[in-house]
Amino acid sequence: MTDSSMDLASGIAAFESRHFNTAYPLLKPLADAGNADAEYRVAIMYQNGLGMVADLELALQYMRSAAEKGDPMAQHGLAVMYMMGEGVSADAAEAEKWFLKAADQGLQGSFTTLAMMYLEGNGIPKDLDKAREYFTKGGFDPDEFIKE
Repeated sequence: MTDSSMDLASGIAAFESRHFNTAYPLLKPLADAGNADAEYRVAIMYQNGLGMVADLELALQYMRSAAEKGDPMAQHGLAVMYMMGEGVSADAAEAEKWFLKAADQGLQGSFTTLAMMYLEGNGIPKDLDKAREYFTKGGFDPDEFIKE
């Protein structure tokens, strides 16, 4: 195991056990070197002020970088940032784009968020067929949500 892969494993373990002051110095150099796993976790720390003062601009930078590398959790996270207008202007179409990328990789939360967006027409055109499809893909009975 290389030093960087040991740092990544240790940093992720510290992050998962909520020891952010330990995780950050292990993950930040790896994030700066372009490691998507590290970028995603550093983004979460900046986004939520975990072990530091929140910085949405840096959170967005790291989240976008990991998302563009194909990390499904980062794609979902970036979509949420666009949906909520967190560190960026709210943009439902951009949120939809990133939720779709994460859903294409099987991320459960992205299926259900897309289903709700299509059901409610939340910044995108209402589409009950798509809502039904994504509720089903997300493991839900669409009839529990869609009352036509």
